[in-house]
Amino acid sequence: MKQLTRFGLGAAMFGLAATVAAQEQQPSADDLEVVEANTLEELLRNVEERRVVESREHVRREAEFQSRKDQQAKMLADAKAERRRQEQRSRRLENTQEENERSIGQMQEQYDKRLGNLRELFGVLQQVAGDTRGKFSDSLISAQHPNRGDWLGELAVKMGKSTQLATIYEMEQLWYELQREMTESGRVTRFKGNVNMLDGDQVETDLVRVGSFVIVGEDGYVNYDLELQTLVELGRQPEAQYANTTQDLFNSDPGELVSFAIDPTRGSLIALLIQKATLSEMVGTPLGGFTTGQCYLPFCNGQGGYMGAIIIIVGIFGVIMAIERLGVLNFIARKVKAQAQQPEAPSEDNPLGRVIKVYHDNREIDTETLELKLGEAILTEMPSLTRYINIIQVISIVAPLMGLLGTVIGMIETFQSITLFGAGDPKTMASGISTALMTTVLGLCVAIPTTLGHALVNTRSRSIIHVLEEQSEGIVATHAEESGRPLD
Repeated sequence: MKQLTRFGLGAAMFGLAATVAAQEQQPSADDLEVVEANTLEELLRNVEERRVVESREHVRREAEFQSRKDQQAKMLADAKAERRRQEQRSRRLENTQEENERSIGQMQEQYDKRLGNLRELFGVLQQVAGDTRGKFSDSLISAQHPNRGDWLGELAVKMGKSTQLATIYEMEQLWYELQREMTESGRVTRFKGNVNMLDGDQVETDLVRVGSFVIVGEDGYVNYDLELQTLVELGRQPEAQYANTTQDLFNSDPGELVSFAIDPTRGSLIALLIQKATLSEMVGTPLGGFTTGQCYLPFCNGQGGYMGAIIIIVGIFGVIMAIERLGVLNFIARKVKAQAQQPEAPSEDNPLGRVIKVYHDNREIDTETLELKLGEAILTEMPSLTRYINIIQVISIVAPLMGLLGTVIGMIETFQSITLFGAGDPKTMASGISTALMTTVLGLCVAIPTTLGHALVNTRSRSIIHVLEEQSEGIVATHAEESGRPLD
């Protein structure tokens, strides 16, 4: 017990000495290093040193927190005072708002009583102004009187506000614009306007406006672009039966009555007529295939394609041969007719004269031989009288067959397009369909005149041959009577 007591007193004295030394050195928690303890005494010493440092750190932090506690209490008091002040201000503002709302209600009621039926009038003005502005933007009259609808938009916005009223001048101006639109829609007026040309230039030229339907210039119809609000030159004019009337109208004098084609749809029909294919686009041009590089046949740039070009070429040859044969046979028929009236003076410039000359050269032979010689002379004349007739007939028969072949080719192209691209877009099938239809039309157009030409040429040729045979039989009968021998 005495030893333990002595050990405890020694440890206490050691701890006190360590505490005094620690207070003198005043190390912080961060300044301490971890020291490895090899004995229990070293471990105890390390623990004591750490406890002393932590106790001092706790005291410092407690003092710092206590000082901040006083500051936070002051800040809390200030915040509560500011809250009370804002609450008082909020109550004052709420009272002011309630008073303002009551005042606004009284003033609105007074305004509605004074406004009365004018509210309905201004509503109508707003609607009419908006509708009129839209009408002006779609009217051809705006080409002559531009910027008519700008102030109408401002008027419509103004009428939509309950704080502004329309003036008498604005209402009279709206009435005036409506009246002018109605008046101008029934007039034919000449004016100057700027036209945007296809090459990008803008040219000021004389124009004639027919009501609110069409505008024409010196070169024909002029398009009015509703989106750009400008006059634009058409890519091309419609068919001649419509375009020619524009010249009559443009060159007419005031008060003169002329026939003129108008577009009641304000441009839609003209746009469709322009898209319609012309004759040269459907049939092609003589040098179209060479100039476009599509093929080396004339008329190959038409909708009929190769087959259409072949039909046209064959048809041209057929018609030329029919015309040539008809002219030649008519010339021969006149000479044959003249020769028939003068049988005693045969001429070798016509078939009948040559046949009669055979008779004059063989008056001394017997009847049978003379008949054979005259038949031989007629057979000699027949090739020149029937030349090209069979070719014309063949062309008249083959042309519709070639048209049918082109129709089959066009339908094959159409079905190939449907197979590749489907049937949703008609434009993908347009090429094959146009080929099919145009070749059929071209085949019939060739077959009709060549069939008619063959009929005329064949009839004229047969009539001449009939005259030759008739005159030949008459000559044989006369020769038989003169020789005194009856015909067998």
